[in-house]
Amino acid sequence: MKVMKSVLRVPIVLLLASIGLTGCINLQPAPMYRLDSGTSEVPERTDGAAVLLGPITLADYLQRDALLQRLADGSLAADAQKARWAGSLKADVEQLLQRQLAWRLNTQSLVLGPAGEGFTPDVQVELSITRLDSGPEYPAVLEAQWRLRDKAGKHLGNRLVRLQEEHLGSATDQVRAQSLLLQRLSEMLVDAIEPALVAKTPPKRSTKAPANKSDEAAPRIPAIEPIRTDMEVFRF
Repeated sequence: MKVMKSVLRVPIVLLLASIGLTGCINLQPAPMYRLDSGTSEVPERTDGAAVLLGPITLADYLQRDALLQRLADGSLAADAQKARWAGSLKADVEQLLQRQLAWRLNTQSLVLGPAGEGFTPDVQVELSITRLDSGPEYPAVLEAQWRLRDKAGKHLGNRLVRLQEEHLGSATDQVRAQSLLLQRLSEMLVDAIEPALVAKTPPKRSTKAPANKSDEAAPRIPAIEPIRTDMEVFRF
């Protein structure tokens, strides 16, 4: 009986070791991604235009950590390697657009909404992103709508956009393509914001002193010139 017990213990130990190995394989860390802000230098002007960026809203399906993939039937599924965003995708989008707009408009006075007390924007940008996704065999697509308002809240204009960017298929390149779409969106926003800022800028006053009205009204008297003749006058 003792021999039989020892024989039966061997396969149990091997089974436990196999389970342990499988567990180690499944514990591989999932890849995490962040959007790329691209080329965006810190603006130098501290007296630039005051711009309020917000509110910014993202579609409900984007309010999750998983990196979603667009499939052949149009549905969305989590990435096979369980790739996910490193933090909030909404916060990532906001930071990318803030840095891009501040750099392109050359202003330090660009605030994410809601605005704090005492901040009066020259222009407010309201943005709604209804789609931002891609798939291994499908390009990255961005669909959004923006609205512009002046400091009084008056509607200045709005636009619907749909942008598309090709990629190489990997999750890393898909994130790169989505980042490029947001950078292109920031370029389009700047093109819409700049005319609104120019329209609100008052014309510069002339520093030249006004002409004296009395001088303008007085007739000009020609200068008296001596008259020369060939005649000579003799006195006796």
